[in-house]
Formats: sequence, C-alpha cells, structure tokens
Amino acid sequence: MLPAAQRGWLGCAGALAASAVVLLGILHADDSRPGAVDVRVGALVDGARPPWWQQAALAADFLGEPAGAAALVLVVVTGCLLLRRPRAAVLVVAGAGLTVGTTTLLKHVVGRTINGGYLSYPSGHTAFLTALAVSLTLLAVSGAGRTAGALLVSTAALAAGAVMGWAQVALGAHYPTDALGGWCTALAVTPATAWLVDRAADAAGARPADRGPRPRP
Repeated sequence: MLPAAQRGWLGCAGALAASAVVLLGILHADDSRPGAVDVRVGALVDGARPPWWQQAALAADFLGEPAGAAALVLVVVTGCLLLRRPRAAVLVVAGAGLTVGTTTLLKHVVGRTINGGYLSYPSGHTAFLTALAVSLTLLAVSGAGRTAGALLVSTAALAAGAVMGWAQVALGAHYPTDALGGWCTALAVTPATAWLVDRAADAAGARPADRGPRPRP
C-alpha cells in the first residue's frame, strides 16, 4: 500500500506535517479565540458564499459525521474487497480510524475551544476525509512513477482537505487553523499506517505456516 516510489517524499511530507501539527497545537493551546490567520481566512470564506453554499457545506460535513463516515468507509471497503485488494481495505479502516483517534487525543491535549467550549483543534472531519482520499490514491498509484504518484496523492489530499476544511469553517464548526491541523494530521498518520499495514501483511505472508508443509528429512 505504500509504493516504493512514493516512500521518500511521503516520509518527508509526513514529518513536516507532524511538525506543523505540533507547532499549531502549541500556538493555540488552551485558546478560545481565532488567531490572525483564522480571521483573514474566515473573512475570505464569509465573503465567498454562493446561494447553494449551506447545502454543500452540510453535505460535506455529513461525510465526517459518524453515520456518514461509517457509510462511506463501508462503501469503500466493499469496493476494495470486490477488487481483491484486502490490504487497501485494511488501510482504509486503520488509516481513518487512527487518524480520527489521533485528532481526538490531540483535542484533549491542546484544549482549544470554539462555540462556547467545544474542543476544536485539530478538525477530525478534515482529517478523516483527507485520510480516506490519501488511502484511495495510494491504491491507485501502486504502479505509477514517482512524479505522477506524488501529483495524484497531493491533488487528492488537497482537494479533500479543502472541501471539508471549507465546510467546517463556513459552518462555524472550526477555525481555519483547526482544518489545517486536521489535514496535516492525516498526512502524518496515513502514510505511516500504510507502511505498518505492508509490514504486517508481509510478515504474515512470510510465516513458515503460510508456505506449506516442510519437507520431511
């Protein structure tokens, strides 16, 4: 699930993303107000609201809610199994689960709040959709070259993060830096999860019991 051609840059991107998550967490620890970046980005979002913005934002937001996320994961996992890609199915579940679990833990550690006390940093919705997009794209680029694969993974991650991040900011559920923190969390956790899935699957396939009976002396 983690093609050799993509490991180098994804490792570097994951390290940078993890650093950004920590830095933003330190800057906004125990905070309950938008920062300077949040104010500027929030003004841009508020100033660009087409007539259909609320319906679109609510639809995107639903994909990060428990019911919507579970349905989306179920559909994707079913597709992976029909394509006979069990590792991809495991990555979808494990990647999304570990990413959302990480955001939940970080929310309690950082303690940033919004709307009267709701923990907000980092955005679990943004992290979930980004993790799912990265997992699916890693499946699609398994045979691609380094440049093409990097472009596809980056585009998918940016698109998913931008859509969900916009929805969360537009609905007032998160600050823009919360969405950025969630996006970075997914970029840090998902490739690492893919590597662990590969290691576990390769180790299971290398067990003597899986190679058939040993020849008798």
